[in-house]
Amino acid sequence: MRFAIDLPNFAPYADLRTLAQLAREAEEAGWDGFFIWDHIQVAWQDPLADTTVALAAIALATQHVKFGAMVTSLPRRRPWKVAREAVTLDHLSGGRVILGIGLGSDVFAELTTFSEPTGSMIRAEMLDEALAIIEGLWRGEMFSFKGKHYAVNETQFLPRPLQSPRIPIWAAGTWPHPRPFRRAARYEGVVPISTDIEKDLTPADTRAIIDFIKLHRHTNQPFEVVHTGNTTGKSQSQDAEVVGRFADAGATWWFESPLPWRLSFEEVRTRIRSGPPRL
Repeated sequence: MRFAIDLPNFAPYADLRTLAQLAREAEEAGWDGFFIWDHIQVAWQDPLADTTVALAAIALATQHVKFGAMVTSLPRRRPWKVAREAVTLDHLSGGRVILGIGLGSDVFAELTTFSEPTGSMIRAEMLDEALAIIEGLWRGEMFSFKGKHYAVNETQFLPRPLQSPRIPIWAAGTWPHPRPFRRAARYEGVVPISTDIEKDLTPADTRAIIDFIKLHRHTNQPFEVVHTGNTTGKSQSQDAEVVGRFADAGATWWFESPLPWRLSFEEVRTRIRSGPPRL
């Protein structure tokens, strides 16, 4: 199992110098990844940083950690822009970026404020078309596309990603809704989300998700399974017991994801500096 920090892109984390410093501290403390949320606004008055610019700052501040947005709400973005940004970050970081994707939600009115489609079926169609476009553009060959929601006239995107065969795509989904997990089975990883942000999924959920993915996955290539949760950093034995249950269930990544309304900035920084759990 590998371990990552997962932070918002708003409130104190909207300061990119601070965020980059936290990423550097996480790498020095032994964390394997550093990920951020992808929001364009929140429902209260807080500063907020652009996700892609923040990822560039993280890339330049670190040398080894995997990083990315977990997850990008792809239907509210232009897929060709996402494709270009991801490849640029891939080259900037020496091949460390991961593209997390999902439908997103309107919990912070990020769709309705900007007159984006809110219907889940429409956004699922947009998501699948956007993924087809991103994959096509990443191949670095002449590419065109015509779908229900997007069209791309013949074009070629260069350079190709450094990572081969492509930048890893991890798909998010709210468990136990099946469609996002069928989608995830086509890619390199899954980021399961609870229906209640205040309530974590269980090891039994992780096992059920892995069983579902196996039913719909048609390759033996490695596949990453993320669990988001929280440990204290104060007792290695207690943290190892918590994390070990998910490792035994088959999770391959533990995302330490402190909710900003639960822990202060200084508490989060202390947790980062104390390092990941040790199994």
